[in-house]
Amino acid sequence: MGDEGIVTKQANPGKATILALGKAFPHQLVMQEYLVDGYFKDTNCDNPELKQKLARLCKTTTVKTRYVVMSEEILKKYPELAVEGIPTVKQRLEICNKAVTQMAIEASQVCIKNWGRSLSDITHIVYVSSSEARLPGGDLYLAKGLGLSPDTQRVMLYFVGCSGGVAGLRVAKDIAENNPGSRVLLVTSETTIIGFKPPSADRPYDLVGVALFGDGAGAMIIGSDPILETERPLFELHTAVQEFLPDTEEKIDGRLTEEGISFKLARELPQIIEDNVEAFCDKLMSVIGFQSNDYNELFWAVHPGGPAILNRMEKRLDLLPEKLNASRRALMDYGNASSNTIVYVLEYMIQEGLNIRKDGRGDPEWGLILAFGPGITFEGILARNLCA
Repeated sequence: MGDEGIVTKQANPGKATILALGKAFPHQLVMQEYLVDGYFKDTNCDNPELKQKLARLCKTTTVKTRYVVMSEEILKKYPELAVEGIPTVKQRLEICNKAVTQMAIEASQVCIKNWGRSLSDITHIVYVSSSEARLPGGDLYLAKGLGLSPDTQRVMLYFVGCSGGVAGLRVAKDIAENNPGSRVLLVTSETTIIGFKPPSADRPYDLVGVALFGDGAGAMIIGSDPILETERPLFELHTAVQEFLPDTEEKIDGRLTEEGISFKLARELPQIIEDNVEAFCDKLMSVIGFQSNDYNELFWAVHPGGPAILNRMEKRLDLLPEKLNASRRALMDYGNASSNTIVYVLEYMIQEGLNIRKDGRGDPEWGLILAFGPGITFEGILARNLCA
């Protein structure tokens, strides 16, 4: 997304800001209405009960389209990926490492173009992925692929899951604010091939992932004290908070095995998030004097882990339906793309803000950027919309 038509406010001195956004996807677009037949065909499974269950899940996720790395060509080259019980982690990483690097490079190039400054002005990289494992890591291959200077400072966040995008923002904010003049390239890149498996009655929870998750990459440029002649700050990152919920580490359980990554999501996960989200948000809001009854005075950029989480948040906080529009649109168009999804949510927020202002309506200046991941970990940033 470019920044045509965006007029921004001035950021507070020293505070980190998001200066540009970018995204990229693999070429394979999957329409949700055709997913069930395609998945069971690709995995040579004819279990009607599992097929019906996946069909029901596909309707409840609200996802309409997704992009995926998986293709007929990959399955022809690696047919063992669709077979139960065969050690395939080597093959999966061979595919994933290459795919996430390519998507990360493409998302970064879009972001840098939208930013408008030179590649040589990037001083740091924060790289986030739960879809690869190698030494050296994807941060180095991204820097090499972009042609960044060898003295670019790099930080890598691996296996942070769905909270990775906001965790990366928190880290990028700290770097930007403690290194005057720095410009941080935050990149997230994910593919579901690392966990692709045939359907199994022994693993019914796998079908949730088949119905929900998508692939892609996202990128942001973060820096403080924008140069207004050349940069247009989009969001100011005022305060960042991370918190884990004690004794919930098994509620989002992921293991790297000989057959790739295996995930288990507890049924009570949406309820746990609902029970704890209010206190977490109140803590962030109180920094600038907002009260708990001010929820609808804010904008909400929430990682859409799934419709149940969004629905429960909306109910618990008594949010107006339009407050989570950007999150619901991102889920509908891209699925849950793990750490990437917050980039897509923020892009939709900017688009919706432009439409609101064209209609002469007010757009909230302050809001929260939120995500939930393994731990259970809550990541949150009190942010200021500089486009409002």
